Amino acid sequence: MKLVVFGANGPTGRRTTAQALADGHEVTAVTRRPDDFPLDDPRLRIVGADVRDPLAVEAVVAGQHAVISSLGVPYGRSRVSLYSEGSTHITQAMAKHGVRRLVCVTSTVLFDTEAPGEGFLFRKVVEPLIARTMGRTVYDDMRRMEAVIRDSGLDWTVVRPGGLFDADAVTDYQVAATRLPGRFTSRSDLAHSLVRRAVDGLDVHTFIDVRTTDGAPTFLELLRKEAFGGKKAS
Repeated sequence: MKLVVFGANGPTGRRTTAQALADGHEVTAVTRRPDDFPLDDPRLRIVGADVRDPLAVEAVVAGQHAVISSLGVPYGRSRVSLYSEGSTHITQAMAKHGVRRLVCVTSTVLFDTEAPGEGFLFRKVVEPLIARTMGRTVYDDMRRMEAVIRDSGLDWTVVRPGGLFDADAVTDYQVAATRLPGRFTSRSDLAHSLVRRAVDGLDVHTFIDVRTTDGAPTFLELLRKEAFGGKKAS
């Protein structure tokens, strides 16, 4: 199957590209920094393009079977538009070229429900602080992206993981169409779920949670590394 991955040079995008290649698919990895892309494979095509450029996006999408978007930006105070602008260009290009299958990443925060099984401090103080203050601009634009995708008319799935962390192997992770207990999702599990949905057509027109139950970090470890030291997916 021919897959294109936007945001391929971010931590999740690299994992997703590697997973798709390991599964035997042809992958087009889209990044603004193609010279920095670390993967190499006969079935891998690396394209230097900016998702904000609709003509570049259209050229990449043409001839593909499915699209995976793992676009991402770190928390900050500035207004964010990458998610909504990128998804607009991606969905328009897919509609034009008859590519139906789209799988995208947002966040478990967008379920707008309290974390099940969590204590008062996390539910009422910590997560609202992250969602409404530290990550507000990011989550606002993720919501705009989800609206674009939902109204696109495509065969879409949106994956809303928990706090992301790195792990070496795929685990027996959980998937549901409602918010799951637990705080974390490994990028290996997320990548596996993204590729499976793109290829197997699972959970069409559904917002799903993916949650890792084994080997997760503590909340403070994750916050220190990811919220303030995360890299853009580009």
